[in-house]
Amino acid sequence: MKKLFRLALVSSLSLMCFSCYYDELYVEEIPEIPDDQIVSFQDDIQPIFTENCIGCHNTTIANPDLREGNSYNAIVPEYVIAEDAENSELYQKLPGNNHPIDTGSPLDVDEIALIKGWIDQGAKNN
Repeated sequence: MKKLFRLALVSSLSLMCFSCYYDELYVEEIPEIPDDQIVSFQDDIQPIFTENCIGCHNTTIANPDLREGNSYNAIVPEYVIAEDAENSELYQKLPGNNHPIDTGSPLDVDEIALIKGWIDQGAKNN
């Protein structure tokens, strides 16, 4: 009985480890924001935070506080390097990048593109 159990355990672990061997992760490319499009923190970025992030990022569960009226001062300059989205902690940890997602879904590529564009445009409080 022990041998049968070990065989079943080893088989199950093997299948679990190698079952996704041939699956490829599809990663959508983040579109570039056109140079003539100004990304506004208040009109473009804060609504993304309000809709997707403040469930956790409201000082009771996780920092930074992304509630309206608090978010800009909470993320700039600690989490954002103006004009350098790729090296900004905020951009690196967006849902869909490296951010753990407990509830909801990752940001879509257009939302990620807006945040990237805002940071690359200087992360202004506009």
